Amino acid sequence: MNRPLACAVALAIATGLAGSFVTPPAYADNDKTSMPVPAAQDNPFFAESTLPLKYPAFDKIKDSDFGPAFDRGMVDQLKEVDVIANNPEPATFENTIVALEKSGQVLGRAATVFFNLTGADTNDTREKLQGDYAAKLSAHSDAISLNPKLFARIKSLHDQRQSLGLSAEGVRLIERYYTDFARAGANLTDAQKARIKAINAELATLGTKFNQNVLAEVNAAAVVVDTKAELAGLSDDQIAAAAEAAKARKLEGKYVIALLNTTGQPTLAQLENRALRERVYKASIGRGSHGGDFDNTGIVSQVLKLRAERAGIMGHPNHAAYVLEDETARNPEAVNAMMAQLAPRAVANAKREAVDMQAVIDAEQKANGQASFKLEPWDWSFYAEKVRQSRYKYDESQLQPYLEMKNVLENGVFFAAGKLYGLKFKQRTDLPVYHDDVTVYDVYDADGKQLAIFIADMYARRSKRGGAWMSEYVSQSGLTGNLPVVANHLNIPKPPAGEPTLMTWDEVTTMFHEFGHALHGMFSDVQYPRFSGTSVPRDFVEYPSQVNEMWADWPEVLANYAKHHKTGEPMPKALLDKVVAASKFNQGFTTTEYLGAAMLDQSYHQLGINQIPAGKDLIAFESAALKTNGTDFYAVPPRYRTTYFSHIMGGYSAGYYAYIWSEVLDADSVEWFKENGGLSRKNGDWFRAKLLSRGGSEDAMTTFRQFRGREPQIEPLLKRRGLTAH
Repeated sequence: MNRPLACAVALAIATGLAGSFVTPPAYADNDKTSMPVPAAQDNPFFAESTLPLKYPAFDKIKDSDFGPAFDRGMVDQLKEVDVIANNPEPATFENTIVALEKSGQVLGRAATVFFNLTGADTNDTREKLQGDYAAKLSAHSDAISLNPKLFARIKSLHDQRQSLGLSAEGVRLIERYYTDFARAGANLTDAQKARIKAINAELATLGTKFNQNVLAEVNAAAVVVDTKAELAGLSDDQIAAAAEAAKARKLEGKYVIALLNTTGQPTLAQLENRALRERVYKASIGRGSHGGDFDNTGIVSQVLKLRAERAGIMGHPNHAAYVLEDETARNPEAVNAMMAQLAPRAVANAKREAVDMQAVIDAEQKANGQASFKLEPWDWSFYAEKVRQSRYKYDESQLQPYLEMKNVLENGVFFAAGKLYGLKFKQRTDLPVYHDDVTVYDVYDADGKQLAIFIADMYARRSKRGGAWMSEYVSQSGLTGNLPVVANHLNIPKPPAGEPTLMTWDEVTTMFHEFGHALHGMFSDVQYPRFSGTSVPRDFVEYPSQVNEMWADWPEVLANYAKHHKTGEPMPKALLDKVVAASKFNQGFTTTEYLGAAMLDQSYHQLGINQIPAGKDLIAFESAALKTNGTDFYAVPPRYRTTYFSHIMGGYSAGYYAYIWSEVLDADSVEWFKENGGLSRKNGDWFRAKLLSRGGSEDAMTTFRQFRGREPQIEPLLKRRGLTAH
């Protein structure tokens, strides 16, 4: 239930451009001060949206608007920065730091919408724009963060920050700007800066190509099935959806099993046809490494080399050391130690689980008069479900009729938020949306005032990247007066027209998880945009969302939403009890597949530049790294293999460990809620006041200690994942 989610919270490039340099991507030089400003036109990004809370005017936004808005936005911001950097007056907090916070509004609006849409609803035009502007936007970021005059002003304020009479948040803002600029290379020589710019321009282009390849091959690698009989084990609705998917590809009479971006695929738990399970599994793990248009091996190798080189220029032995210096973990040794403590226990549990499944296989084959076979990765989910049914007397199909999607959202997720925080939600249909599947809600605080607008985008589609994530279209700030506009994205298969959307339990907990991110954004109560919402370290950002998962099976919450979609009858308590009892089931697998990916991420990013494998050697390195890390159990592949590991090609490079690192805090916090009475306004208001509202305005671990009253303890996590037994 608490496995890492492909969440990956969406910090678009805009986050680092619209007046807040969140670990600025160190990108290439491109002096745009002489670039002609695009002529005035009816471009929705040239002025603030007039819709409520500055909600984007999706009905007025055309793909042709983005390029001109990027061009004008970059010109405008560089002019603003030039005024700040060359101000003849001595640097002050207002004329330097606050002025930077206010800069780049046109670019920020355009980039925020654009990069959110390339994740949620891309198309050929947007992909081309993404490729065309990746290096340009990177160069723009560097033109600011590597401006020596600007950095000199920031440094002078940093040197005297404690004597300026500022609030604690103001002092922290100066410190954060200084750190961000220094980490971008502001203290380097001119020659080093030039090389950093070139490296980051190339990284931006390579990263865009990698992500486009991943999405393209997820669609291209979908498995085509000739007959309905081969789909035995799937529900009628799933078969109908597979037929619809085939029809959309002009394959009438056939069936298409779409892939998610994870190694494991949901249908592997249901398909009775072992040969088809093997096809689905091999189609999944082969992505990005077969040669051809979508091969990512060369891209990954080059990205790793460039990151290692950049880290060296910055004075670090490797990319992981560079990244972790700015996280709560602080260094690779701390991350390695934590994962080394978990890996042997997880693999031992997984091997015990495999023995149970092999026994089921042997018994079934013997009963059928057939020779047994060895459990393989494509068999795991299928036989794990059989063991679950045997041990706990239920299967996923028994739960789904009680888990209709809108009911889960409104009477589960929203209900829990109401009980904890006093929030109320009202759907509205008058605001434009970027896709017909999107639903919009006003969010009201306990005092009746509007707190935010929430966008729910729950269905999978070919134009949408895999996984689940939260993003922001407008971030809260006292300086700007903005209130949040936040979005949650899932990838739930859309049923045929007229049929209900029935969720798996994993999808339910994912919905609660992502809404935890949304709450982090909606409850933000900071003055400066740089600190808004989820602007916290990556190894802390998953923590509040993981805490929110606890309410999915909280009795009062579950009773309010787990009702049969046809009869309205509540889920039987006996069934719920089985779900709760099974919460530690298969945790050996879940933890091992996660740690395999997390430790692989560290294995790559703890290499020096001369140790990076060439593209042709990447898969061999992956195998060796899994063995070295002790997570190479043949039946449990890593959750992501290198060539489709989108997290580490994006914002989670050297940071995929963050999910389990955050879960230490999460599990400890869940114990606090239970000790203090659980679902209550008192508890919710305390969590909100001490942690959720603070964003990045205070040190992350300080906010945890203020909430919890002490340092975190790992024992609740070990207990939750069934890792206490050796």
